[in-house]
Amino acid sequence: MPLAGKGMLLTSMDVDAADEAEFNRWYDREHLEERVAIDGFLEARRYVAHNANPKYLCLYSTSTIEVLDSPAYRAKLANPTDWSKTTMARFKNMIRAAARITISRGRGRGAVLGIVRLRPSAGSEDKLRAGLRENLDPTRLDGIISMHLIESDPALSGPTAEIPSAASPGAGDWFVLIDGAKVSAVSAAIAARFSGTAGPMPALQMSSGIYDLMWDLAKSDIPRA
Repeated sequence: MPLAGKGMLLTSMDVDAADEAEFNRWYDREHLEERVAIDGFLEARRYVAHNANPKYLCLYSTSTIEVLDSPAYRAKLANPTDWSKTTMARFKNMIRAAARITISRGRGRGAVLGIVRLRPSAGSEDKLRAGLRENLDPTRLDGIISMHLIESDPALSGPTAEIPSAASPGAGDWFVLIDGAKVSAVSAAIAARFSGTAGPMPALQMSSGIYDLMWDLAKSDIPRA
């Protein structure tokens, strides 16, 4: 499995242009390392939109989805740093999804990420998952490294005490992740597999977009105390 672990936290947000420098400084100098250091967190990847909304996206891989309801993680949510309180209060259009990684095909990670947000039709989850398993085969797509499905847990997704602005509608949405080597490859993959009549989809497609990788951080990158 190219994605580390079996759980994932997806967060995405906008910030006002006047706050972006401080927002990026906080993410780069405090927040990413603080989160990856939590027991059960394995790595994190930061992205900025190439053609997507919201502008910023972060993926946190965890050993299991249960890590996102663990005492160690809950303690961080309940006790944010002053810098976190100030910065998170400025988030806009926040998305927060705690999810299970249910399909992961291919090997490795790309410099470009495509993302497709799906809202499954009630009772169609098994059919949708089966159809997506075929759609997420990267072997015949040039420039596509790997493809994945994450399924949000409605009880764990949405607002927290830190970020009450996180949108709750669609807390059970699914996200397709497409790791590619270049924007044109990811754009072509979305068009071929998730546009128009491409494949049976018992789901409402809420959005799609493309992000560029800013940087990533693995647990092994953090110096031991």
